[in-house]
Amino acid sequence: MNIKFSKRSDTIEASEIRELLKLIGNNNIISFGGGLPSEETFPVEEMKVICNEILSDYGGKSMQYSTSEGYDKLRKIIIEIMRERGINTDIDNILIISGSQQGLDLTAKAFIDEGDTILCESPTYLSAINAFKPFYPKFEEIFIDNEGLDPEVLEEKLKKSKNVKFLYTIPDFQNPTGVTLNFERRKSIIELANKYNILIVEDSPYSELNFTGQHLPPLKSLDTEERVIYLSTFSKIVCPGFRIGWICASKEIIKKFVLFRQGSDLHTNIFSQMQITKFFEKYDVKAHIEKNIAIYKNRRDAMLNAIKADFPKEVKYTEPKGGFFLWVTLPTYMDSKELLKCALKNGIAFISGEAFFPNGGHKNTLRLNYTNISEEKIREGIKILSDVIKENMLKNN
Repeated sequence: MNIKFSKRSDTIEASEIRELLKLIGNNNIISFGGGLPSEETFPVEEMKVICNEILSDYGGKSMQYSTSEGYDKLRKIIIEIMRERGINTDIDNILIISGSQQGLDLTAKAFIDEGDTILCESPTYLSAINAFKPFYPKFEEIFIDNEGLDPEVLEEKLKKSKNVKFLYTIPDFQNPTGVTLNFERRKSIIELANKYNILIVEDSPYSELNFTGQHLPPLKSLDTEERVIYLSTFSKIVCPGFRIGWICASKEIIKKFVLFRQGSDLHTNIFSQMQITKFFEKYDVKAHIEKNIAIYKNRRDAMLNAIKADFPKEVKYTEPKGGFFLWVTLPTYMDSKELLKCALKNGIAFISGEAFFPNGGHKNTLRLNYTNISEEKIREGIKILSDVIKENMLKNN
């Protein structure tokens, strides 16, 4: 049958991360690939209690259709979370969404016309690229260093680019590099957004998972003109399966997003919203997050120590101060996709770096995740990966 798909469907490609996740069920594979939180951190016992309470207290209402904007009790909790992050807001600025990924989809639908320019860090979050691509934007990449996105390069792009709709950025423990944007650059980026009249999409899934305890202010907290669309999620601090995130933006933008989401999923799962709400009402969530941080910091340390001990000196890597990932840069003559083939034969998986660049290239890079694997397996896996890298370096030389 000759199926006539839309032109837009031609832009959709299988996510390398989603494909690699299929391998994780194979116990013979040590996977540094997917960005999964550890199941050890999920509040399973607490949720058993919470589910029973919700059904007892709300009965069928907990299974009913709900409002597109989200469950008001949870929106009020989010307001308090935002205040703790230095952002003063109110309930009409908050939209609860089905994971922050939906926020990227709504942003694309509401703002991107064919040919518009999207500014983004390079490399950047793969699923953001996939959310924006179907709307045929032009991606202008801004390469990041160990302090994040360079405002001077951003301004050069703003001067030269046409029809810039927004800058997409992950300031804290960036996916895929683990890099954090420094404070002075944060201030400069807000100033440039005001000067050149653009929006900023600030994606903040990892900011709570800070291994140093020294938090930098979100871009949204520095925003005096309501230019920042702030996305965040409970996936990394509670669990991802509930698919609960939120957007904080101007009331005008929230109203537009609500209209778009009514044409897709109507509203976010109300039972999951009630579960998150009860979790915050009944339990010490800060202690829960601290426990998560301790687990992830130990695993980050295990990975960095193993890399320092085993990787060839020609291989460079980031040293994240929080979050889920670190970034590896191989010698320029190497191809991480070819390396992955060899690694898989030796029971190791990772994500090759090229997928994180909107316009391709940079084949000598890769991303490693440390959150969903034991310290013992991290050390074992890095040793094997190091041997594979050394073997491939010899072949290529």
